Amino acid sequence: MIFLTVGSHEPFDRLVRCVDDWCGASGHGADVFGQITKRAEYSPRHFETVPTLGPAEYDKRFDQAEIIVSHAGMGSIITALSKQKPIVMLPRRGHLHETRNDHQFATMQRFRSWPGILAAEDEAELPGLLDQVADGGMATSQKISPFADDQLVAAVRNFIYDTAQTR
Repeated sequence: MIFLTVGSHEPFDRLVRCVDDWCGASGHGADVFGQITKRAEYSPRHFETVPTLGPAEYDKRFDQAEIIVSHAGMGSIITALSKQKPIVMLPRRGHLHETRNDHQFATMQRFRSWPGILAAEDEAELPGLLDQVADGGMATSQKISPFADDQLVAAVRNFIYDTAQTR
């Protein structure tokens, strides 16, 4: 199953429409399930959706999915990495009034080179990435640790030490 999630707050009709068009063209609609928010204006014709999912049902869908399709939100990225699920993402864009600025675009650029993450800069790139993952052409993501990276811990430790020395 492919699990499409757009987050719990804002709709992301551009992503949902693109996945729906891909499902119609590819015949993969039966493989896709989406959580698209109550405020979504676009209603897909080729795959099943719900406006919201409770936490337990969301986790169940995430766990059952072979592939995650999402906006470039940190919650979705971190959950996919922690569960070793491949993720295909399309960032919300500030200039399209999908979010307040381009922080998701910056996030996408930062993570796009990680194993198990495919990122489309725009909706024209997304169908090709979906074809790639649907055909099994995507590696599983590397599992991230539930603990902070050693370099981050050392940097924080050094910062605290340096700050204490200057007082």
